[in-house]
Amino acid sequence: MKYKLGDECFLDVGDNNEIREFTSIHRSSKSRDGTVIGDNNLIMGSCHIAHDCKIGNNNIFANTTLLAGHVIVEDYVHTGGATVVHQFCYIGSFSFIGGGSVVSQDVPKYMMVSGDRAELRGLNFEGLRRCGFQVTEIKSLRTAYRKIFMPSNTNSMGFDERLSEVEHNEDLGSVPAVCSMLQSIRDSFTENRRGICKFRQWSSS
Repeated sequence: MKYKLGDECFLDVGDNNEIREFTSIHRSSKSRDGTVIGDNNLIMGSCHIAHDCKIGNNNIFANTTLLAGHVIVEDYVHTGGATVVHQFCYIGSFSFIGGGSVVSQDVPKYMMVSGDRAELRGLNFEGLRRCGFQVTEIKSLRTAYRKIFMPSNTNSMGFDERLSEVEHNEDLGSVPAVCSMLQSIRDSFTENRRGICKFRQWSSS
């Protein structure tokens, strides 16, 4: 709908990508932008990557993964079959989307989501291990996740206060992976972003 007759639109595909049968990939909707696919991605059968998407490196899209326009997927993301992602969503690095999920908001780095509509289900522990994250890093991420999304007293602090508490925690605030996760969450609440997938107020006690 945005395309104007005569515009020269672009698709940039990197190296070592495996793109399986019946996949469709659209060029950008405007001449000043481009659809981009990085390196070393596995895009299985009948996937769809719409106009103006930005795909990073080393991602695996299972069969019939459908990305609407302007979706950004970082690196080392794994989707289950029949995943659907809404326009303008961000999918953070090292995250996992369960099969059959409908993702209508951002998925922060390192996290696992599933469902219709997709909800946070915890950290992508198996993916982190496979990608070489150290045990100490994973433990720190787990502690930070629990403090943010599984507080022992849900009435004590709001969501933003819990984020700040982890950011200023002497131990957690100095771990690069934790800082990266926190920044990914913060970025999702900036202007023109969709916020993060919903999470249940589980208690860690």
